[in-house]
Formats: sequence, C-alpha cells, structure tokens
Amino acid sequence: MSNYNINKGIGRTVEFKGLKAQYLFIFAGGLLGTLIVVMILYMAGVNSFICLFLGTGGASLIVWQTFSLNKKYGEHGLMKVGAKKRHPRYIICRKPVHRYLRITGKPDAL
Repeated sequence: MSNYNINKGIGRTVEFKGLKAQYLFIFAGGLLGTLIVVMILYMAGVNSFICLFLGTGGASLIVWQTFSLNKKYGEHGLMKVGAKKRHPRYIICRKPVHRYLRITGKPDAL
C-alpha cells in the first residue's frame, strides 16, 4: 500500500506529485470532465474504441498541460497572469484639465 504525503506543514500550500495550489483543481476537474464526456459518448452509442481513444488522449493532454503550466508559472504565477489581463494597459482621460482643478464647495444643509 502506497502512502502519499499531501500536506507538508502548517501554512504551506497543498502539493501532490509536484502539482501545487490551483493546478490540483485544474487537474482533477479536467480528468473528471474527460470521464464525463467519455461516459456520455459511450451511452450515446459511439464505438468503444473511439471512446477509449478520446479518453486516453484527453486525459494525457490534461496531464501534460497541467504539469507544463505548473512548471511555467509556478505556485502563484497563473493567478498573476489572470490579474494582469484584467488591469488596463493605460488610463484614458478625456475630461479637460480645468474640470479636475475646479474646487467645489459643500452644499448648504437645511
């Protein structure tokens, strides 16, 4: 019986076979999605060899892609790439400058 250490200490991220953090969820979700697609195709009457080929091909693609993302971006790099895509490259200011310099007072309260 094999023993797998999943958590290596307090305050550290979860690691399993070299996959860290969000890559575990990508890995598990991708394999689960591939399994569901293969099951649906098999129940729909598609040839079992085609289902087997699509299942092994999809699973191997997910494993390869997940480990390459883990190696390329690291533990927090994928989240940083996603955050960088959400930020604008530059800020467009179309108001005239004097509108920013105008001083407005508080309205009188009744």
